[in-house]
Amino acid sequence: MTSPVVHLARLARWGTTLARRRALVGIEDDPNAPTPVKRLVKLARWATFTSKRGEPDYAGAFRAIGPAAIKLGQSLATRPDLVGEEAASNLLSLQDSLPPVPFEEIKAQIEASFDQPIGALFAEIDPDPVGAASIAQVHKAVTTDGRTVAVKVLRPGIREKFARDIQTYEWAAAHVEAMGGEATRLRPRLTIANFKRWSNSELDLRREAASASELAEEMSGIGGYRIPEIDWDRTNGRVLTIEWIDGVKISRTDELLARGHDLDAIAEKLVISFLTQAISAGFFHADMHQGNLFVEDDGTIVAIDFGIMGRIDRRARQWLAEILYGLTTGNYKRVAEIHFEAQYVPSYHSVGEFATALRAVGEPMRGKPVKELSVGQMLDGLFAITRDFDMQTQPHLLLLQKTMVMVEGIATQLNENINMWDTAAPYVRSWIRDELGPEAAVAERIKEDTQTLMRLPDLIRRIDERFPPKGGAPEAAPLPEIKLLTDRSQSGGGSRLGYLVALLVGAGAMWGASSMGWLG
Repeated sequence: MTSPVVHLARLARWGTTLARRRALVGIEDDPNAPTPVKRLVKLARWATFTSKRGEPDYAGAFRAIGPAAIKLGQSLATRPDLVGEEAASNLLSLQDSLPPVPFEEIKAQIEASFDQPIGALFAEIDPDPVGAASIAQVHKAVTTDGRTVAVKVLRPGIREKFARDIQTYEWAAAHVEAMGGEATRLRPRLTIANFKRWSNSELDLRREAASASELAEEMSGIGGYRIPEIDWDRTNGRVLTIEWIDGVKISRTDELLARGHDLDAIAEKLVISFLTQAISAGFFHADMHQGNLFVEDDGTIVAIDFGIMGRIDRRARQWLAEILYGLTTGNYKRVAEIHFEAQYVPSYHSVGEFATALRAVGEPMRGKPVKELSVGQMLDGLFAITRDFDMQTQPHLLLLQKTMVMVEGIATQLNENINMWDTAAPYVRSWIRDELGPEAAVAERIKEDTQTLMRLPDLIRRIDERFPPKGGAPEAAPLPEIKLLTDRSQSGGGSRLGYLVALLVGAGAMWGASSMGWLG
């Protein structure tokens, strides 16, 4: 177990790095940041001789902190609605722009993971990577049976580096959450737990391959959108081999036009394919930035990089569809009711008051020219009112919001006149009719009742196991146990004071992460 001293040392180092690059300056003026944290952030700025003036170097700070922070920064680069255009633009340099690992190390990684020489797997492999990111880098290769593929290889030692940093994220998040108030509402511990789960998935390339395979199955009936084929014989936890895509990056609109593509049709296809994943399948590509989408000669959109995937259960998808449809039609009361049914908003609040708050977000955007309508702005407005209604952070909705903003941004570049609401409404309306209409309700009830009857014997057995006559073991805690330094039993008086001072400096860094979107 990592000692508190080690965690504090890491947090102090990260906080200093952020302060030197002016990445914490905004916290001093944040009305939601705890006063002691704001004071210590100001102290950190003074201690590093940093002025409030000048350009914040977010990318440099994230890169200096390490690979886990880089992944957070890469995510924030797609969220100008949260961090602002300046920060998002600065963080874009973190995407596929890191110095590559020497090929000899990559070759050794491949050979060690397969326990055979690289020549037994690939007839040739380009030593110069086509992309180098914080977790892995990609090389173009030809297999021994003549197929052109992309080979993704984890950076050596990256798993261990992530594990160390995430341990400190967990430790710091527990202390930040214990400060109460806004920090508790943002649920940093849960958010870090989700980040850990997503990171572990990204760090096991077999999981990424499985995600690609699952998404390919879900989208197999959707024309104009496909997933590259996985080479399972050349894939393991540290190496992913996938079909090479000869297409044009979706961001290169001039080249797409030169090849005769209909940009409006591609934009609409992208929106519908995302809605199909999120609402129909409940399993969506959550890293749909421009570098991960290609267009083939026949207009087919091809997605790559499946390290970050989102999943939404059926009931949540029904709520999501109704929320989107309610917003498109101005039925704010129904949108408010869904938030209460889903228990996103505590029951002691008024449905009517929440509906009015939703109207304040939605109505200013109704009737405006399509160029001024924005799903990203609408969703950002929704999350802005959640504080007044004690709505806790919903990580799966934040991931969905991030992806929807990305999709909207790309679609708007392809067709500046596209209206995401008009494009989405027919699909959402059709899905609601099929899934929530009378016939669907009857069929679902019959299915549920039948399944319940079939489960009764197993249910009785499980109840017996869960509640034996003399009592049973409690369920495992969903989050790791973290010993707080504020617990008197953990330290003596003098050393405890020193710990708490250092902790608050680290908490300032964590609060900065929270205020910029890291933790919620």
